[in-house]
Amino acid sequence: MSDYVKPATIVSNMIDASALKAALPARDVLIRAMLAGAYLAFVTTMAFLVAAQTGQFIAGAVLFPAGFALIILLGMELLTGNFGMMPLGALAGRISAGAVFRNWGLVFVGNLIGSLIYAVLFWIAITDCGHAAGGPLADKLRALAVSKTTAYEAFGAAGMLTVFVKAILCNWMVALGSVVGLASTSTIGKIAGCWLPIMIFVSQGYEHSVVNMFAIPAGMMLGAHVSLADWWLWNEIPVTLGNLVGGFVFTGGALYATYRSAPISNQDPAARAA
Repeated sequence: MSDYVKPATIVSNMIDASALKAALPARDVLIRAMLAGAYLAFVTTMAFLVAAQTGQFIAGAVLFPAGFALIILLGMELLTGNFGMMPLGALAGRISAGAVFRNWGLVFVGNLIGSLIYAVLFWIAITDCGHAAGGPLADKLRALAVSKTTAYEAFGAAGMLTVFVKAILCNWMVALGSVVGLASTSTIGKIAGCWLPIMIFVSQGYEHSVVNMFAIPAGMMLGAHVSLADWWLWNEIPVTLGNLVGGFVFTGGALYATYRSAPISNQDPAARAA
């Protein structure tokens, strides 16, 4: 029997998931968000390491979705995915707008804490607690921190628009990864489904707010000439807002608009049971 779940049922499941997420105690949301931030930080360093070893960035992009798959399979809380999912519960009248913003706020804080914890541990590991430069991987992170902040600042308003648009394009795919992870009831199906859009996003170098919660401060710890103001004003804030637009407008909202009223009676039995 097929484990494929059809789109109308996926949207219904997204609404159910938003209600469940809204009901979680703050403690659980924070813990799950911290773990999600750390998982993405782990695969970020892996992807850059593989890219440095092979000389092919696409090699790292192909492997990066492993961290996202862990988040999907373990039910962790990721801000970018929740940008696409949580508003659907409010649109359907299942949860309040306040519950949506509560979830986003807690998940943002949790993702940030988890990312920073890994950044500190990674800095200790790669520099021998400050006694080494960190090699090619550290060089890459230093350069990345600059390219994601002051490089945009050099173009002024055009740079701000660029980083915002890159964030929209990023979460159009990343939020879709959360959605397609619901397109199967099997473990393998969920992994394969979420893998595709995440690989598409990473391979094109778009801007992801949670990945940047690790990548930029890690580069700063390793000596990049980037300030806290540079990080937040020229990346974290506009990228978070762009991710919100990409996730809500182009993924969750668009799917809700076209599939919310679609009948599910013709779904296959596996989909109806999902």
